[in-house]
Amino acid sequence: MIFRNLRNVNNTKCATYDIIFICVEDEGEKMRGKEINKPMLEICCGSFSDVKTAYENGADRVELNSALYMGGLTPTLANLIYAKEKCNIPVVAMVRPRGGGFFYSDEEYDTMLMDAKILLEHGADGIAFGFLTEEKMLDKKRTKEMIELIHEYGREAVFHRAFDCIDNQDSAAEKLIMLGADRILTSGGAANVWDGRKQLKHLQNQYGKDITILAGSGVNDTNVRALIEYTGITQVHSSCGSWKCDVTAAGNAVDFSYDETMKNCYQCADAGKVRKLAEEVSGEDRTCLEYISTHHMKSV
Repeated sequence: MIFRNLRNVNNTKCATYDIIFICVEDEGEKMRGKEINKPMLEICCGSFSDVKTAYENGADRVELNSALYMGGLTPTLANLIYAKEKCNIPVVAMVRPRGGGFFYSDEEYDTMLMDAKILLEHGADGIAFGFLTEEKMLDKKRTKEMIELIHEYGREAVFHRAFDCIDNQDSAAEKLIMLGADRILTSGGAANVWDGRKQLKHLQNQYGKDITILAGSGVNDTNVRALIEYTGITQVHSSCGSWKCDVTAAGNAVDFSYDETMKNCYQCADAGKVRKLAEEVSGEDRTCLEYISTHHMKSV
């Protein structure tokens, strides 16, 4: 809607336009009373600092971890508390006690349940987790128990990329739907989302009405629009990582750098990459902003 008003600007009578509008995506955000989900960007974060970067540069949600170089482990409570206090953005907390696989001992499983409960009690908006059997199949019992715990707090249960280690993803998706999981983070079982785009499209077409498919691994500003358009998936996940230098990582005889090719560096979220990816994910919003700047004032 556009409201036209006559005002004097620099002694010149001009028409200014107050514009109220809805940016419509594809077939529209609402059709026959049903709201269609707009594309959403989740940033994989390794610290509160990463959360702040994601929040300030257009992310819609974050997944909070520690030790991203190990694929992401359970974050510290302080990082979660700071994120919730200082950033108005949904925070999904990872629960993963160690690197490697997803077949856990009874002791590890018990600590994961305790971690999840503590994180939920301190404001986590969801928990990302994954349980497999030794046969690389979904562990139904443990998955059910974790989902029930998360839902007791009214939060989201997200099965992470342990899903990509399962051969029969259709069977696993059906079980996760039956158990009440809210979302699956997956690359379609491939090394990255672009290689897995056919499987992602299949998962979205087959199960997207019953569970959210969140595409992750290798999502960036150069492929995200094509990925969304090809697969029909509306939620994407990316670390938008870059490297920062910390020269204290190495001494004369020791070296605590965790990447041999990036000596004296550590990984963090890159503000520019987050901003560019957020713009690509919500490209329609950018178009509307350009419309405002172009049409805000016209001479009579």
